[in-house]
Amino acid sequence: MKALDIEAVQAFVRVADLKSFTRAAEAMDSAQSAVSLKIKRLEEVLGRRLLERTPRSVRLSAEGLAFLPSARHLLAAHSGALESFGMQPRRLVVGISHHVVGAELPLLLRQMKDAEPRVVMEVRVATSRELLDAFDRGLIDAVVILRHDSRRLDGELLLEEKFGWMAAPDFVHRSGEPLRLATQAEPCSVRSMAVAALAEGKVPWTEVFVGGGVLTVGAAVSAGLAVAALGRRVAPPGTIDVGPALGLPPLPSREVVLHTGVSDPQGRSALRSLSAAIRSTAA
Repeated sequence: MKALDIEAVQAFVRVADLKSFTRAAEAMDSAQSAVSLKIKRLEEVLGRRLLERTPRSVRLSAEGLAFLPSARHLLAAHSGALESFGMQPRRLVVGISHHVVGAELPLLLRQMKDAEPRVVMEVRVATSRELLDAFDRGLIDAVVILRHDSRRLDGELLLEEKFGWMAAPDFVHRSGEPLRLATQAEPCSVRSMAVAALAEGKVPWTEVFVGGGVLTVGAAVSAGLAVAALGRRVAPPGTIDVGPALGLPPLPSREVVLHTGVSDPQGRSALRSLSAAIRSTAA
């Protein structure tokens, strides 16, 4: 029986989760060609085609779907073996903006844990301003936030977040009535952005729901209560951008950036995986 290369199995799982050779290579701090070669050799050892590749997408074959659970178990057992020597776990505190993370949070956490099983993660979700303040005070190791102005241009750019006026498909707005709006409580930069856009477009509006985060605002939108300014990437499934149909002013995009001072290998590895997973959600 031929032995399986652990790094090749890891590369396969990363590509399966991120649906991208580019993002998998980024998470593994490797080259895309190296990841492709590892998976090709793994397929040769198994005698099975694990991935179906097209110029625009990557998906699991039937054999890949069958192999994926066993691949995860193998990686978990390998990590458990490494932990037999009682190595001290690394604690990593990461802040993520409400407006950056949505339903893909389990994927982000899995990627970080798969990258460094010995890292104990503490994830805080809050506004970008609150998180950046905590980071500057040394209370958080890394933050992923929205950049709202040019006062601070440092940090690693992860993606460009595009915003829309999101609503349920059956949302009804009657002509002549104020736009029913769902927002987060002040101070919220996205709320300020939405209100400023409506004021500039001379669109009358009324606040009918105030939530404590994107998940609660998204729930109000999904329920048909109101329209909300949300990133299209993290808006609730099934919602649509009603801005063009209602003649609403376009919303500016915002950069999603990572701020960190982490330099140790374990922490950097976990953050590379987090960055790659966030970028993969923009595809």
